[in-house]
Amino acid sequence: MRIKSVPDDQAAGQLAVQYAEARADSVLKIVPPIIQTMSLRPDFMAAIRQAVNTLHFRDGALSRAQHEMVASHVSALNRCRY
Repeated sequence: MRIKSVPDDQAAGQLAVQYAEARADSVLKIVPPIIQTMSLRPDFMAAIRQAVNTLHFRDGALSRAQHEMVASHVSALNRCRY
């Protein structure tokens, strides 16, 4: 089963704003697929993005790059493309 989502080129209103911010945050300058899974609820997407940016990827014991490496490795181990 696939999660229904709104493609980047079809986003409007608050979703378009969230997508633009997500694209700006992305190293690859794309809207990450994991973010697109929340496209039917832009309000939820905004809350999750805020939590991720302020809690999860905040520099502390690990830098953002190190957090990303750990997250990528765990996703690979779990065979998850996100």
